[in-house]
Amino acid sequence: MMMAAVRKSTNWFAIAVTAAALVVVLIVAGVVWFANSQATSPGTLPESSAVNTETGAIAVGSGEKTVDTYIDFMCPVCNQFEQAYGPTLDELVASDEITLNIHPISILDRASQGTEYSTRSASAAYCVAVDDAANVPAFVKALYAQQPSENTAGLDDATLASVATSVGASDAATSCISDGTYTRFVTAMTQNTPVQPGSGGIATPTIAVDGTVLANQTDLTGDPQKDIVDRLNG
Repeated sequence: MMMAAVRKSTNWFAIAVTAAALVVVLIVAGVVWFANSQATSPGTLPESSAVNTETGAIAVGSGEKTVDTYIDFMCPVCNQFEQAYGPTLDELVASDEITLNIHPISILDRASQGTEYSTRSASAAYCVAVDDAANVPAFVKALYAQQPSENTAGLDDATLASVATSVGASDAATSCISDGTYTRFVTAMTQNTPVQPGSGGIATPTIAVDGTVLANQTDLTGDPQKDIVDRLNG
């Protein structure tokens, strides 16, 4: 007598477990993607003809040649650079010899007791730029004049707004500062900072003369004529 073939029953439990596992994988993947996209998304873009939203540069002047400065407002060496080289850069801008591209970045948030001063102050610079980019150089100088020491909380938002007002920024800029409108943009643009020759990572200040990135240790001697002007004319 032939026996009937045994029909295999569908293992719905196994299917359910597999499906549930797949859902979990998809959810986790979605969470990771969302987190990564949030980390790299520039968020609100500063809408100004003076701001390059691809590079983060705030353009001052209209000269054919360029000098790019990547600065962190908590960075004491950036302040020293401003004192030593700022007057020369201002003269080059005023004579239409260069366009000065200011890149406010944030690599020293760890040095402000959790207040993220580097990011907040850089965001404030973009607020001033959107309001009136002509006020940005004065804002930069004013922030350096009140530069907090590393490992302190830094200036609060109200003080940043007051500094912006003192250089001519409007109420729109002060509201922008209070709202931290461009903090994500700052984070995204910081990743665009070029690495100096011989360096293993991003540093401030980083200077590029007509597209050539300088090495602070060897190319910045404290002599603006040699380090900047001669390179522009070379």
